[in-house]
Amino acid sequence: MKAFVTGASGFVGRELCEQLQKAGVEVVSLQRGNKPAGEQTPGASAVHRDLNSPEPWDDVLQGVDVVFHLAAHVHQMGGGDPASFFRINTDATRRLAEASARVGVGRFVFLSSVKVNGESSGSSPFRETDPPRPLDAYAKSKLAAELELQRLGASGLPFVIARSPLVYGPGVKANFLSLMKIVDRGFPLPLASVRNRRSLIYLGNLVDVLRTLGSNPEAPGATFLVSDGEDLSTPELVRRVAAALNRPARLLPMPQSFLRGTAALLGKKGEIARLTESLAVDISALRSRLGWLPPFTVDEGLNETAAWYREHSR
Repeated sequence: MKAFVTGASGFVGRELCEQLQKAGVEVVSLQRGNKPAGEQTPGASAVHRDLNSPEPWDDVLQGVDVVFHLAAHVHQMGGGDPASFFRINTDATRRLAEASARVGVGRFVFLSSVKVNGESSGSSPFRETDPPRPLDAYAKSKLAAELELQRLGASGLPFVIARSPLVYGPGVKANFLSLMKIVDRGFPLPLASVRNRRSLIYLGNLVDVLRTLGSNPEAPGATFLVSDGEDLSTPELVRRVAAALNRPARLLPMPQSFLRGTAALLGKKGEIARLTESLAVDISALRSRLGWLPPFTVDEGLNETAAWYREHSR
């Protein structure tokens, strides 16, 4: 089996390439030409090309059984240039998928985002059948890419889409790493009164489900929401992170209305919404259609993440 992986030097891509290679899969990784040697994917054949390049992909995809398309222009705080999201997340995906269809790639696995469904799931978790409600340019560009895949799927491209929530694990950055630092340093968090539900997915679980989507005969043509299968409130997540770090969870009660009002005054409405609102997904379709169960529990994932953090924060 031969796999082509975009975003191969990223957080998810590196782990996916490693696990594919352990399973005996021949991996070809897409690498940007400006990547330092230390960020290249070990053991994989590399194609050095910008994802947004107008060059045709047909030659690269010859003999490829499955494409794992992970590379993306990710959401940026403050918005970013909306057109750049569509150039990379939509147009580049379409070109790669069109080439995959032309050369007869067996499957095209696309890593999308739960943000396609919306920013808040409210009282009920999102399902694949819910109407999409993307709000920012990143989410809209991901939905546009999904629609392109569905169009090509009608013409014969075997595609499958995974909509992922926040991913954590060894090597995590951004908000989750910031949370770990705050908990580790013992700063109090005014989140004890928050009553919400958030879905997450551990890196090992996401890689496992991507591999399943790349091989299970029941997967093509479908969109799946993915997660660890256990949703946590924000204060429960803080407690679990604290336990993994062997630190006390310093949570203070504070009315959510006060938190939101303060955040609005400080121009931080988005940040507090991610801490107080629910964003949960229902993975029953993944379980019933593909028989997939997450191989790692939330606590196992957090413990592995904490061990990595300890090793790299010395």
